[in-house]
Amino acid sequence: MKLAELAAEPKLIQITLDDKDIVEKYGEALEFWVMDRQPIDYYMKMARMGEDNIEQIGAVVTDMVLDEEGEKVLKDNLTLPAVVTMKVFTKVIETLGK
Repeated sequence: MKLAELAAEPKLIQITLDDKDIVEKYGEALEFWVMDRQPIDYYMKMARMGEDNIEQIGAVVTDMVLDEEGEKVLKDNLTLPAVVTMKVFTKVIETLGK
């Protein structure tokens, strides 16, 4: 297969957080969208991060978390609870890493 055959424009995909903790706390699953392909610098940042670096994780999540229209959810100083940020980060890694 030629590498050019794998090249494509990013498309918006939906991700759902539906684990027991989320559903118990918020009464339902949480949905968000991301682009299925990200710039390589995002992958490099994510690869270097650990759970102890919530500030960097938050910065990456802020750029990646979108609504169904492809607009950033976390703008104008909006933030998510730390637990949700970590779950979003983990789910994005799982989804994009497949």
